[in-house]
Amino acid sequence: MAFAGCANGGLSNLTEFLTAGGASNASAEAVGTFLCGRFDEISTTLAAHTLAVNNTFLLFSAYLVFSMQIGFAMLCAGSVRAKNTMNIMLTNVLDAAAGGISFYLFGYGFAFGRSDNNNGFIGSNYFALHHTPDAGRGFDFSFFLYQWAFAIAAAGITSGSIAERTQFVAYLVYSSFLTGFVYPIVAHWVWSVDGWLGAAALNNRLFGVGSIDFAGSGVVHMVGGIAGLAGAYIEGPRMGRYGPDGKPAMDMRGHSASLVVLGSFLLWFGWFGFNPGSYIYIVVPYDDFTGNWTGVGRTAVTTTLAGCAAALTTLFARRWMTGHWNVTDVCNGLLGGFAAITAGCAVVEPWAAIICGFGSAWVLIGFNVLAAKLKYDDPLEAAQLHGGCGAWGLIFTGLFAREKYVSEAYGTGRGHGLFMGGGGKLLAAQIIEILVISGWVLATMGPLFLLLKRFNLLRISSDDEVAGMDLTRHGGAAYYHEDSPQFLTPNATNKPARTVPHATP
Repeated sequence: MAFAGCANGGLSNLTEFLTAGGASNASAEAVGTFLCGRFDEISTTLAAHTLAVNNTFLLFSAYLVFSMQIGFAMLCAGSVRAKNTMNIMLTNVLDAAAGGISFYLFGYGFAFGRSDNNNGFIGSNYFALHHTPDAGRGFDFSFFLYQWAFAIAAAGITSGSIAERTQFVAYLVYSSFLTGFVYPIVAHWVWSVDGWLGAAALNNRLFGVGSIDFAGSGVVHMVGGIAGLAGAYIEGPRMGRYGPDGKPAMDMRGHSASLVVLGSFLLWFGWFGFNPGSYIYIVVPYDDFTGNWTGVGRTAVTTTLAGCAAALTTLFARRWMTGHWNVTDVCNGLLGGFAAITAGCAVVEPWAAIICGFGSAWVLIGFNVLAAKLKYDDPLEAAQLHGGCGAWGLIFTGLFAREKYVSEAYGTGRGHGLFMGGGGKLLAAQIIEILVISGWVLATMGPLFLLLKRFNLLRISSDDEVAGMDLTRHGGAAYYHEDSPQFLTPNATNKPARTVPHATP
């Protein structure tokens, strides 16, 4: 007789042990079968508890990542002029809503779909969550929710680059296309076990090691940033941003530093789901004391240190360059550090994260200087921040990834950093990821923006741009204040007339 609770001859060994103790064969087999049944129940219960803990961890991480949409909304609102506040807030809402439907219908399947037709370029299953949950491949609804939060983060990055001059219909079109097709293909290359580019692949990894982009410096930040670069370049700068001589003209800084700071802190909070949550499973032991829970904690530390180093570096660098302590510059530097460390957050030492943040600050400053020379206009510095710092994060990982941490996060047989004794294979894979993501996003999003421009669906009219889209497209301003004198009505009661609210300029 065999029993599932005592595999590999366990029941036979237990029966022999009881027989040796004086029990009859029949009694020994009966007692052994009973005990094996209890072991099976215990094993099933423990397995269920492990799945519950892992899914709870992933769901909580998904909620944190989704909370970053609040941060993006506040950051975007504070970084644009008051007359376009309602417009940019609405686009952030629609990024999540339109992206949710497109990712559900197509994106999730393109990114992680697995079937008999598996290939390294694109997924082929799970469209509209068909065959989900899939116990055989370990996919549950929590994984979809987590990945959706990532997809809409990429779309939110792009909306900042083209703010204050883009038609609303263009947001709906690009957001659906980005989350339903462009982003999922990159996610499949890097994060799917069938992908051709990433270290997560089971077989045929690039250069034998695959690129390491643990939480998405390339997959999320570069995709969103380069898509924004394409859109902003094709649209051109905002009216009055540069004069006829090509030099900066009007001061178009954002209207609320308070919202920028609030958004930055909310994004910082959400990043603790973005990076540590990318472990997906937390109940994975390494030894008697450490496990994935240790990696999760270390990843939160490296994320924090990179952001802190980037913020301080930006603070003093911009003070040296401009003579001012500028809070919005520091917030952008902080976020640039987070975008950079996202690739290697799980595989580098905490001290290396400080180097990552220091480097990202100078990358952001350098790209901002270049953008001004090229008359490139990005109200949130999104292309420079997410695209430039994301690319730096991939290179940094190729230099500083530690072998022990790579093995814990991905398994053996992957590469580690050049400066950590791993040779140049990982660094080469990281550079290839930068190149193919840049090429893919430009080749797909560029024609989309050009097509929208060709049919006059991309940029708003000059009258709308001068007046502000809140008044011309969204029915009113975001802010009102009572600034008119209270005139008295010519009647016996002498009551004050109703004051008409005036929009904040």
